[in-house]
Amino acid sequence: MLRDIDLQSIQEVRNYLEEAKAAQKILEKMTQSEIDKIVESMANAAREEAGRLAAMAVEETGFGNVEDKTLKNLFAANDVYNSIKDVKTVGIIRRDEENRVWEIAQPVGIVAGIIPSTNPTSTVIFKALIAVKARNAIVFSPHPSAAKCTAEAARIMQEAAERTGAPKGLISCITQPTMAATNELMKHKLTDVILATGGPGLVKAAYSSGKPAYGVGPGNVPVYIHESANIAKAVQLIIQSKTFDYGTICASEQALLVDESIKEKVVAELKQQGAYFLNEEEKQKVASIIMVNGSLNAKIVGKAPQVIAEMAGIEIPSGVKLLVAEETEVGKEYPFSIEKLSPILAFYTVKGMEEASELAQKLLEVGGLGHTVGIHAEDEKVIEAYTIDKPAGRIVVNAGTTFGGIGATVNVKPSLTLGCGAIGNNITSDNVTVTHLFNIKRVAFGVREMPKKVEGAQKEPALTK
Repeated sequence: MLRDIDLQSIQEVRNYLEEAKAAQKILEKMTQSEIDKIVESMANAAREEAGRLAAMAVEETGFGNVEDKTLKNLFAANDVYNSIKDVKTVGIIRRDEENRVWEIAQPVGIVAGIIPSTNPTSTVIFKALIAVKARNAIVFSPHPSAAKCTAEAARIMQEAAERTGAPKGLISCITQPTMAATNELMKHKLTDVILATGGPGLVKAAYSSGKPAYGVGPGNVPVYIHESANIAKAVQLIIQSKTFDYGTICASEQALLVDESIKEKVVAELKQQGAYFLNEEEKQKVASIIMVNGSLNAKIVGKAPQVIAEMAGIEIPSGVKLLVAEETEVGKEYPFSIEKLSPILAFYTVKGMEEASELAQKLLEVGGLGHTVGIHAEDEKVIEAYTIDKPAGRIVVNAGTTFGGIGATVNVKPSLTLGCGAIGNNITSDNVTVTHLFNIKRVAFGVREMPKKVEGAQKEPALTK
């Protein structure tokens, strides 16, 4: 039964969509230069407000830390912006004179931007930039636990856009987030495309809405450390990546798969660089708080290891960066083997690449198919043999998977929406960017004539009377 607040939120969505429709009609008639100035203004504003928005997000959600969330906001304002600023999105974007085909960019219209609580402000910046660059309007649906910071990020983007000539109503955000409002936004006739970042249930709802949708799957990233790896460097990159914003990015490492021949060296290096290995009793206590009712416990998401340790009733040194538990099994009944979205890491020992490959497959099947895989190795033959059959959209080599997955430290498109392909129940395995938010019309010139008949073909038999 709908409550008053549900009805109010549905009406709010309808109002925003009507405004977005009018705004988008204005935007799609603008020149490339005008669009580029608007997007540049938005990126500049996001850069200036990165720290304040990060502080708001941490205060409201309790996830992560201000320093790293600031860097995430800057990643969207800088890396994402730099990757799209020179992309043509207006008029004829490509002329293939040899084949006599022209390509014309066509905006999709109105984007429904579904925003998670783990990365609320950076995702708004990212989605607003790619939507407007492609000449679309966007209406955001925030997670209820991140409603204020999400709305503030959207307001900053809209005001920055308006300062350089964009119409009112181009970027808006639901102020009363309810499931009724989100469903209305996803299913409304004025919504053209859904850009969904959130939990599996929400992404499934996006795909069930009847609208085209870009969704993402969960990550449960296995990382193989081969005996040829530079161990000290690999561990440094893994710890930096896994502990970034206390593990809230879905491309962060979840399990290390370490060759038996180098196990002692890897363990020693992890300890030296700030990892704490749980003993059996401590492991059981931490395991008991990782899941609640068969799902990840939201109370551990994006929390410091000291906070998690206190919740589990164990004591760890103040300087610990990461909790590590040795594991041998995989499955929902083994909590360390799932995606943990916190500075908790599973550690598996393997006898070689073949065993690591089988184990990586099992870990992905628990929850992470199509997402991300990592490997640290210096032997390129090993890298090729290991990576070629992995069911993941991103395979990160000799880099932290958090930063590699989003395109910060490797040369894939910078993005905060990471597709998992058909194997992960997504429409694309790409890092979603501006090119996913406009269609391409093709103007094709006649270059040859259809033959009147095929040489050597038999004549049709005469009809019998």
